[in-house]
Amino acid sequence: MKTYKIGIMGGDGTGPEVTVEAVKVMDAAAAKFGFKVEKTDYDFGGERYKKTGETLPDSAIPEFEKQDAILLGAIGHPDVAPGILEKGILLKARFALDQYINLRPVRLFPGVPTPLKDKGPKEIDYVVVRENTGDLYCGAGGFTMKGTPQETAIQTSMYTRYQVDRCLKYAFEYTKKHGKKARGIGEENTLGLVGKTNVLTYVYDLWERAFHEMGEKDYPDIRRDYYHVDATCMWMVKSPEWFDVLVTGNMFGDIITDLGAITQGGMGIAAGGNINPEGVSMFEPIGGSAPKYTGMGVINPLAAICAMQMMLETLGEEKAAKKIDEAVRYVTANKLKSLAAKQMGYTTSEVGDMVAELVAG
Repeated sequence: MKTYKIGIMGGDGTGPEVTVEAVKVMDAAAAKFGFKVEKTDYDFGGERYKKTGETLPDSAIPEFEKQDAILLGAIGHPDVAPGILEKGILLKARFALDQYINLRPVRLFPGVPTPLKDKGPKEIDYVVVRENTGDLYCGAGGFTMKGTPQETAIQTSMYTRYQVDRCLKYAFEYTKKHGKKARGIGEENTLGLVGKTNVLTYVYDLWERAFHEMGEKDYPDIRRDYYHVDATCMWMVKSPEWFDVLVTGNMFGDIITDLGAITQGGMGIAAGGNINPEGVSMFEPIGGSAPKYTGMGVINPLAAICAMQMMLETLGEEKAAKKIDEAVRYVTANKLKSLAAKQMGYTTSEVGDMVAELVAG
């Protein structure tokens, strides 16, 4: 029987509450599909920072490296200044574990309302592959004459060919396995590069050249498209059915995946993975810690459950992942009144119980 070592980091606010429900469903899937899970809990977050002054100590990274994956609830505390926990925990883990892919499905589940007129689950069904370690997030830059009228701030977007190539390889392989043709809902698998070649003539020239060179050489059966990022935003609203798999850099990916989240029903259902295909990956709901709802039992746990589902799929437990996806879709279509906190018609734990029972059945 396969055993997976999973690190559990509930984090802040309602993060621990939704993570408990995700673990509940994971345990049901393990019992149903014949694998075991060894769980290790980590208390990194705002409360620990307030007590000890530390975010993610260097000693945590070797601990994380012993895990097969990490399930995260949420990071963000009202008593801690923005940026401290995000940089000190999320970005530190992401860079230390070289989680160079951010994977974000944009899929509208049945029964979930979308602000896009006349669009439904058939139209809103694509995936964004975001490069996760380069671009403006590298920290290259600084100030000159700070605090004076001549103050200058510089932040530099940087990419190496190595970073671009490994992200593109993941995106092509993902499209080959999970594109619309592979899922039986389209005539071809299509990978679209999102960039800004008419203005960012260095960085996205590199991306575009690498994209076509790799596609022509290694993936001739995958259709390649290119979209400017501003046009992408427009078509994500007007015609999301055009998209299959998108690949892009860190900054553009950060922006368009939040746009995608609201089109699929909001942060209550959106999940993502920070992935190192050769190492330890971390999966999380996209929504924040929602501190005003902490301890009330009214927050929607489905995004955390979907993050856990992505984790199992990435680990190779595809049957279990498929069953969880089906269970979530049944609950959104037939049970919940809304995805919003206090409006679901059920408590947080009751939603978790429903999904777990469907998975176990």
